[in-house]
Amino acid sequence: MNVLFDHFSEFRAGFLGTLSITALSSVLALVMGVLIAAFRVSPVPPLRFVGTVWVTLLRNTPLTLLFLVSFFVLPEILFPGMSPFVLGALALGFYTSAFVAEAVRSGVSTVPLGQAEAARSIGMTFTQTLHLIILPQATRTVIPPLSSIFIALTKNSAIAGAFSVAELFGWQKLMTDQGYDIVWLFVWVALGYLVITFTISGIFRLLERRLEVAR
Repeated sequence: MNVLFDHFSEFRAGFLGTLSITALSSVLALVMGVLIAAFRVSPVPPLRFVGTVWVTLLRNTPLTLLFLVSFFVLPEILFPGMSPFVLGALALGFYTSAFVAEAVRSGVSTVPLGQAEAARSIGMTFTQTLHLIILPQATRTVIPPLSSIFIALTKNSAIAGAFSVAELFGWQKLMTDQGYDIVWLFVWVALGYLVITFTISGIFRLLERRLEVAR
């Protein structure tokens, strides 16, 4: 148990690293996911094709493989010298965006088709219809699955520790190499993840309640 008190600064750095990469990759996943979902329901065939390829490719690719591509291929082609933290966030964000896109697309499908047709009949563009009519209503349906997706993202961030990103499992590996009891290490790491996941769950529960009142 003393491992936490003797190395609290390293544990705090790992916890903040996990929190930071989770937050950054969540924002990226949400932005890209909504964009890809818009592509998936777009009336433009090439955009639908791009959205379908994006979702199919990323959902069926192991996350570890995406990390390998992000760390060993992207720096050679596009982003030389980019920090491991950013590369890890890109891998996590792009991977999760495929699941966010499908959740948003499912939410869009719950909105009656007649509302989109009515919006087009008064001259609204596809972008205006999506932004002003469809997405506000779809949000109520999308919130519960998004909570599960972002909790899964938090747990998936552990893979980043194997790629030189400072996070909780990186701290656990460092302490294990120094000979500390692995049981207590996993206890503290698990508690760190529970704090983050419970916070995410609480935030989404608040959003659900607010949307229920608005309904």
